[in-house]
Amino acid sequence: MSIETSNVVACIDGTEISMAVCDMAAWAALAMQAPLEILHVLDKSDYPAKPDYSGNLAVGARSALLDELSKLDEKRGKLALEQGRLVLEEARQRAIEDGVAKPIILQRHGGLIETLADMDERIRLLVLGKHNENLGDHTGSRLENVVRTMQRPILITTPEFTAPKRVMLAFDGSSTTRKGVEMVAQSPLFKELPCHVVMVGENNTSNQIQLDWAKEVLSDAGFEAPASIIEGEVETVLCDYRAAHKIDMLIMGAYGHSMIRRFLVGSTTTNIIRNASVPVLLLR
Repeated sequence: MSIETSNVVACIDGTEISMAVCDMAAWAALAMQAPLEILHVLDKSDYPAKPDYSGNLAVGARSALLDELSKLDEKRGKLALEQGRLVLEEARQRAIEDGVAKPIILQRHGGLIETLADMDERIRLLVLGKHNENLGDHTGSRLENVVRTMQRPILITTPEFTAPKRVMLAFDGSSTTRKGVEMVAQSPLFKELPCHVVMVGENNTSNQIQLDWAKEVLSDAGFEAPASIIEGEVETVLCDYRAAHKIDMLIMGAYGHSMIRRFLVGSTTTNIIRNASVPVLLLR
């Protein structure tokens, strides 16, 4: 499936952030004129394993207990299925209210990453939510695994949705971030929004040439594109610039061999997602 006909996919889990994910995905789908799919995955890893008491019981009691546990497990599965359907229906109505004419809802069983991998060809943009309070536990690990695994652009939203008015592109001159500049320039997602280009590093001739190229590409595409080279630690520079210029969304390349690559991929992946107070778009 070509990228022109592929979809924005919103992955919801039924928690309080699901509606923000839905709103962000609806905003993106409308801007990109792309179909919107809302996905809920029933992952067995979300449910604790049944305790095994069989070794401590007589044969008759063991059989009766295992039968009861099986019935309880089946009931729990049905309840989870129904809850997922209700969550999807609420999200579908939310997307319609946001202006999406015919959102598609999908419920799948299995692992999240495996499900997304099966859908890869039709994903143009994947929208996920972050839970600030639990990025270190199972939910956070799963989010980081998706970021590491998927080869599609991923938009990670915060609990409160606000349509962005100013975006910032972290640029380092690598082939990945140059491709990112071209993607932003060609995408309808950020049309008419100022796109700040920030390069973290030494203010030398080589970096200035790279930055001028990025600014020119965006300017030729109709963007207001303030561009800066700032020395310092990547995370500190980006966070300070974002706050000073009231940036609503951070755009970064997720792969490459630069400081930004080392900053994003590895043990610090979770840090940027946790610390960012605005949505983060990771480009591939």
